[in-house]
Amino acid sequence: TDKAMTITAADDIIMNNLNIHVSKHPVLSHKISMMRSSATTPAAFRSILRELTFHIGYESTANLTTKPIKLSVPVPNKASACTSGLDHFECVGHTLVEKVAFVPVLRSGLGMCDAMLELVPTAAVHHIGMYRREMMPVQYYNRLPKKCDADIAYILDPIIATAATTLSVIGILKKWGVSSIHVVSVIGSEDGIQKIAKLHPDVQITVGTVDKELTKEGVVLPGLGDAGDRLFGTPLIEDADEEALLHHTKRKRSLSELGSETSH
Repeated sequence: TDKAMTITAADDIIMNNLNIHVSKHPVLSHKISMMRSSATTPAAFRSILRELTFHIGYESTANLTTKPIKLSVPVPNKASACTSGLDHFECVGHTLVEKVAFVPVLRSGLGMCDAMLELVPTAAVHHIGMYRREMMPVQYYNRLPKKCDADIAYILDPIIATAATTLSVIGILKKWGVSSIHVVSVIGSEDGIQKIAKLHPDVQITVGTVDKELTKEGVVLPGLGDAGDRLFGTPLIEDADEEALLHHTKRKRSLSELGSETSH
């Protein structure tokens, strides 16, 4: 009973926070289930992630603002008689006001970037690379310009687990000077989302769904596995030390390296 009450309270916190949006679309639920499945190949995983990102991203950009602009629209020849012979019609359209930046968190955030660029082709893309060491995030790559050139930054990461990585990136972006930050993920843990909302109440969050269980090792259940490995099809023979992957002297042997050894 106590556990049920805790879950209900957590649900209420997320549902009643205006800066947190959890999609309720049935097609997204269907696609997320496909993405979770162990039977989904890397090629299908990439395709589904792209589809999901487009629709979740569509919802996340709903608060962007526009300003009016003058447009000249071509008129078909058969309609020229109704427009006093004009071949163009002047009207008022709209264009986005904010300068948008997408910040994919390497590696898995790369799988979300193209879909977001379809929504906002003029957006800048700035990469930040993070890995975990003893459940703590460590930055290994940062391509933010020295001067902040965006009004809003969208952090792209398929899954929010403990939120340690997301919180670290939020801190980096705030130090950079961007005035508005929006986190876009396919799946977020209940604990991780609440942690972001508590520590950064000004940050907006849009997710496809919320998973309730988070293990002491920081794994979301049911989750979707290691998004980076599933996206690019790059599992290692043994459990990987992510720090070792950055240094060739510490790197564990991959399948291809083992295969080349046995061929000699």
